[in-house]
Amino acid sequence: MLGFIGTGAMGGAICRGILRSKVLKQNEVCLYDISREKSGKLAEELGVRAFSSCEEMVARCDMILLAVKPNAVSKVLSGLREDLAGKALISIAAGWTAAKLTALLDPSTRILRVMPNTPALVGAGMTAFSRECTFTDEEKTRAEEYFSAVGRLVWVEEKQIDAVVGVSGSGPAYAYMFIEAMADGGVAAGLPRAQAQELAAQTLLGSAKMVLESGLHPGALKDMVCSPGGTTIAAVRSLENDGMRGAVINAVIEAAKKAGELA
Repeated sequence: MLGFIGTGAMGGAICRGILRSKVLKQNEVCLYDISREKSGKLAEELGVRAFSSCEEMVARCDMILLAVKPNAVSKVLSGLREDLAGKALISIAAGWTAAKLTALLDPSTRILRVMPNTPALVGAGMTAFSRECTFTDEEKTRAEEYFSAVGRLVWVEEKQIDAVVGVSGSGPAYAYMFIEAMADGGVAAGLPRAQAQELAAQTLLGSAKMVLESGLHPGALKDMVCSPGGTTIAAVRSLENDGMRGAVINAVIEAAKKAGELA
């Protein structure tokens, strides 16, 4: 049984994605949220059970996914120290290292720190697992099945998790902003809004697919589109002049830095 503590945007996305992929059945998933309205609404939508007591839910599950805000982790885990003893805990809380989580928990609680992102909802998520993990081999396999079913999965060093937050954890927001900006440009150039947005979104989707499937460096793929003296190289020159590359790099660094401060 997999239990979710926290059914907000991220917890809800993972839960929906796992059930949509049919890795788990409805009767194998339990929910708890401090907002009974929020957990009840998600439970009704997905056909799973929401509990009014976190302790009762934890007692029913052998693996728990902690999906609360970083500033709530300490309070939640301190109150569940005995309940989580001997169980497997997956934490998606930014800033909470394996060492910090271990300090709050019973020594028998096994920990896996995970950094997913919201595209898990549509089966296109990107998740990183920390190698500083105390799960059994069987539990690692289960966790990999859950998250591989909703996208791609990589194992990274614990010290790299904050960088993962900067790139893929927060990354969907950058992508949405870029799609919106492309669509705005299309509207300014004369396209209807809906059509401009579809063109922009599908272009980003296809471009990402080419990076993942071709194995080529993004710069090489960019060069393939840039004909000498053509429209694309003119646009690339404009983006470079406006500092797009530096702005994105700085955004990733700022998000990574903030992730390290959240706990």
